Amino acid sequence: MSVETNKELVRRFYEAIQEENYEALNKFCHKDFVFYPQIDTPFPGVEGLIESEKKNFDAFPGFKMPIKAMVAEDDQVAVYFVFEGTHTGIPFAGIPATGKDVKFSLMMLLRIQDGKIIEKRSHVDVHDILKQIGCA
Repeated sequence: MSVETNKELVRRFYEAIQEENYEALNKFCHKDFVFYPQIDTPFPGVEGLIESEKKNFDAFPGFKMPIKAMVAEDDQVAVYFVFEGTHTGIPFAGIPATGKDVKFSLMMLLRIQDGKIIEKRSHVDVHDILKQIGCA
């Protein structure tokens, strides 16, 4: 697959997340998909991704997560976002909703195999989020 095709796949994947259309993620992810929210903490399968990410997104209903930059080489795509939301949903990291606005950056590295995303690695400063909601 071409670099541009890989970037388009990743773009559509994040559009589904932005729309909170978690059921659509199956069509973008390889059967052997693994999500790493930390360096060596794997969440296997699309179900692992949804379980891990949905609770974070549910803490910030109506969040926005526009892609600011995307770089691709071979079978990898790196994506830079700025997440914006208000902590009015479920608890985040055990902290009940504070009503505070947050804005933070995220960097993701995705690997493509057989035309689908097989690996997603997330890099985010959780301490920054906790600081913004008044808990650190």
